[in-house]
This record gives sequence, structure tokens and C-alpha cells, in this order.
Amino acid sequence: MSTPLWTPSPERAQATQMRAFMERTGHADYDALHDWSVTEPEAFWRELWSFCGVVGEPGATVLEDGHRLPGARWFPEARLNFAENLLRRNDDAPAIVLRREDGHRREISFAELREQVGKLQRAFKAAGLVPGDRVAAFIPNIPEAIVAALAVASLGGIWSSASPDFGAQGVLDRFGQIEPKFLIVADGHLYKGKVFSSEEKLTEVLAGLPGLERTLIVHDTGGTEPGAIPGAEDFHAFMESAPEGDIEFPRFPFDQPLYILFSSGTTGRPKCITHGAGGTLLQHLKEHRLHSDIREDDRFFYFTTTGWMMWNWLVTGLASGATVVLYDGSPFHPAPSVLWDMAAEERLTLFGTSAKYIDACKKAGLKPAETHDLSALRTLCSTGSPLLPESFDYVYSDIKNDVQLASIAGGTDIVSCFMLGNPVLPVWRGEIQCRGLGMKVEVYDDDARPLAGEPGELVCSAPAPSMPVGFWGDTDGGRYRAAYFEHFPGVWRHGDLVELTEHGGIVIYGRSDATLNPGGVRIGTAEIYRQVEQFDEVEEAIVVGQTWRGDQRVVLFLRLREGLDLDEALIGRIRARVREGATPRHVPSVVAQVADIPRTRSGKISEIAVRDVIHGRAVKNTEALANPEALELFSDRPELS
Repeated sequence: MSTPLWTPSPERAQATQMRAFMERTGHADYDALHDWSVTEPEAFWRELWSFCGVVGEPGATVLEDGHRLPGARWFPEARLNFAENLLRRNDDAPAIVLRREDGHRREISFAELREQVGKLQRAFKAAGLVPGDRVAAFIPNIPEAIVAALAVASLGGIWSSASPDFGAQGVLDRFGQIEPKFLIVADGHLYKGKVFSSEEKLTEVLAGLPGLERTLIVHDTGGTEPGAIPGAEDFHAFMESAPEGDIEFPRFPFDQPLYILFSSGTTGRPKCITHGAGGTLLQHLKEHRLHSDIREDDRFFYFTTTGWMMWNWLVTGLASGATVVLYDGSPFHPAPSVLWDMAAEERLTLFGTSAKYIDACKKAGLKPAETHDLSALRTLCSTGSPLLPESFDYVYSDIKNDVQLASIAGGTDIVSCFMLGNPVLPVWRGEIQCRGLGMKVEVYDDDARPLAGEPGELVCSAPAPSMPVGFWGDTDGGRYRAAYFEHFPGVWRHGDLVELTEHGGIVIYGRSDATLNPGGVRIGTAEIYRQVEQFDEVEEAIVVGQTWRGDQRVVLFLRLREGLDLDEALIGRIRARVREGATPRHVPSVVAQVADIPRTRSGKISEIAVRDVIHGRAVKNTEALANPEALELFSDRPELS
């Protein structure tokens, strides 16, 4: 494509915070700004601290041992409180709006949020919570989760959450490793019109967490009574029991542990990725204010659960004075348009979702541009998997023709992004707009040589503040180093197969550990999905490589629309489309139909698990999957023998 899908008007670009930061630092364009941010990181991150008005003392030193990766230390003399930065606004404007699939709506002002966090802070402190203690929660995406997370952070505690759809073993695989002192759980959760009680699951979880001191139950959907769980207490009663007083914000080091997030765990026990308060705050402020142009009084929404890093990303929107909009329930219940209804009614300015959701809206025939008032919407974000070029077309034709479409990518590993949107740059079809400021993102071949214009490994060749402070329980740092720094010593290898484009953008081809290699030619799975998912008959697809007669062949599994059966005609059309749209190497040798496809709990299809099953290998951790029963559909397939 020779022209971009969208370009900001000169007036719009000039009004952005990105442009203001460029002018403040004396840079004429984004390429120059990015170059400066990675060649002079100390100057960039100090300037960002000042521009964003971070509350705290930065200290004299920005970066210590900056040549070490891992091992560099950011702002080693700084002192700050994460919660103080998110709660500095204290007025009657809405801080949080909750929308639930059953029509329930709740609103909390900044002043009310600060008051509730203060009460819970004092209750936790009276109950013995001290810096470094872990508080875990498996809870829906409701305001109490944010109140609790900020109360914990305000005391220097460490917050870790999982969504309520996790099985008991999945919860224990995570929380059992970090030994929380407090556990917070909702009485149940609502999904597709049905209330699921937490009682049975909670009983099993409590038995597996012997070091737990208090269990607090939030009344939400009415699924469980606290009295039914021995020793459990009512969350709000616990909060109201707090002694009188004002909220306090003791200052902690920059790398004070804030969150423990978990890897998907499909290849073993989930990694306990520990993130520091300062790095998380500074990175999110950069991504929100500069890359997403989030401003005070904006309405900021991301469709997420409390078990996905996008929840943590969303919560930090409070630090910009924006209203954080939560949605709890199915994104297609009671109607496929429910999120777009909310977008119009709440006047959302940033709407965040997954690539799969956008594709599902396209296949459902939704045309929000014709049916909804989205005049307030400036930015549409997509993450979770590569956004297909055809989905870019759909956004501009059927959602809104004047919106910044920001495909973003990073991960739980850095609780933020390596590459993302930019409100002063054009949007090119199929491309992420740019590399993030301060992130020295490069593409390497297998010999660690930089590439441009061809696929290779996504790496970050210099330290960034949001890299983890470590893995919980990894006393010598061995697991942390093995996860990211062994493949290319001294360089972060992220595990994505990507390409830098002539526009300075990025195309993602899929996970490099799921890369296909037929005939010794390395190809990304996204190149096949792009072709296959254009068929109306196909609801979802998963492609893997199968070892076959000394080589590898491409195997494609399809979940078709209800009532459809795979036939030779459809297989022929799919193979022809793949051959024409990609290359003959991409054409699947085997195409088969399945009733379901295994997904992680954040909605990502699990190619590695399917690959293990078809090769007769055990899947190491089925608890990481939302639908582990789907794996049975891939074993003993006659087409693969």
C-alpha cells in the first residue's frame, strides 16, 4: 500500500502530548526523538519523569550499571509511592465506571476512591500488612480490585491477581508459589447470564495456601456467602473496621516490588514475574500520555480480566486523571454490540480490545460506524495477537474512519509494550506504528546480526525500566536469565518473530517458538492465519508444524461456523488462498476440522500445546488453558498418521 490508512491532521498532531514532548526536548520528528531516547537514556527518562509530574524524589542518578543486562538499576536513589501517583486527583469527577453484562452500572469518584483506599490501607496496616507482603486475589474486573491493589501498593505490599474463571489448581499453581498473607475473592462471577459461585473453588484453594492469614470475600453477584467459608470475612466489613485517620503515602525505592504477574504456564509452572513500582509507573505514563495521548477527563477502556497485564496497564490510567472504564462479563452478551453500546453511552475516548475481538465483530457483520455515535473515540487499541491487515481495513470502513488504530505489543514480561501506537504518525495497513520511546528494540538473525526488511527475532538490546526486578523465589536469578538472556547473551530476546518496515513500523509474524520450518524455510504462523481467517466459514484456526519423514509439514486445524462441515471444496479454496496470498511453502499439507481450539486464559490460542499433543508429548500444564478438554480433539488423528 502506497498511502496510509490514517494520518492525523496537523491540528490534531500539534495538540498531542507527544508533540509537546518533542518540542520540549528539541526534536523535529519522532525518529529523532526515539534515537535520542535510546542513545541518551538518562536524559530521556529524567525528562519523562519531569514531564509527567511524577510525585516523588528522583535522586541524582538515573541509571547505574547501564551496560549490564540484566543487572542495570534505574533511579537507584529515588523514593516514591505508586498509589500516591494514581490518587493525586481528589475531586468529584468519576475515577472508575463499572459496566456489567447484566446492565449494572456503578461509578466511583476520585474523592471516593481515595477515601476507600485510605480505609482499606488502615485496615490492612492494623491487620499486620508490611512492605513486601503479598496479597492475592481471584476476582472479577470490579472496582474493589482496584481499591485493594492501590491499598496494598500504598503500604509497599505486592499485589497479584487472577481472573475468577481459573480452576482451583490454576490458582494454586500461581498463588502457591508466592505464599500470600491475604486472599481476596468475589462471591462469584457472572458470564453469559450465569452466576458461578466461588465456594467450591475457594475451599480447595484455602487448603492449598497454609500460610494465609485472612480471607476477604467481596459481595458482587451473590454466588457465595462469607459464612459458608470457614474463617472468611466480608471485604467491606473489614474495610469499615479500619481505625480513623488519613491516607498515608510512605515513599519506597524505585524498584520496590509492586506486582507479581504470571506467564501463561503452558510449558510448566507459571513464572512469577515481579515488577517494580517505579518502572511500571514511568513506563505506563509514557505509553499513556505520549503514545496514547490520554488526558485528564478522558474515558479509558480496555476489555480485560484481572488476570491479564492489560488490567494493570488500564489501572495506571488513573495517574493521568482519566476515568477508567471497566467491563465485567462476556463481550458478546446479551448482544454482540454490547461493548459498542457502552462505547457510545460512556463517550469512550480510548477503546482497547484484542485482535480476536475485532475479527469476531467483522465476522458478525457489526458496523458500529453506522449504528453508534463514536464521535468521542480518538484511539482504538488492539493487542493479544497480530492484527490482520484485513482487520485494519474493517476498522476504518466499519468502525470509524478517523481514529488512531494502535496495534500494540509487549507482554506480561515487561507489563507494558515494546512497540505501540503514536498519535503524530500515520497508520499503515498491517503495521504497528512505531517502537516505544526508550526501548532499544531491534530485529536479529540467529547470529545476532541486526535485520531490517526481513523477519527475525524481536530483541531489546539495552535496559528498560519496566523489565522485571526478577522472578519471585528465583534467589540466584537463574530462571530470569534463562528466560530472556541466554539465547543472545546480554540482550533481551522476547520470543516473537517480527520485521521492521520501511515506515519504521513493525509486523509480527507470531511466536518464534511456534515458527514453522517446512523444507528448512522459517515462516510465521500469522502469515497463514491472515489468509485463512478471511473465510466466512472459519470461526478460528490453529496451525502447527508436524515432524514428518525427516522434514516438517504444515498442519492446519479449523473450527468452522456452527452447522458447517469441512469438505474438499473448502480445503481447495483455503489452499489456493494461502498459496496466492503467501507462498507455496505456507500451504498446509493437512487441513482438518475440530470442534474447539485450546486457548490460554487471556484468549491466546495455544500452538505449542497442540504441537505437543500431535507428537504424543504430554502438555506440561493444562491448568494454564481456559478449555483444556479441547486438547483431546487433537490426539490420535488419522490424518496425521
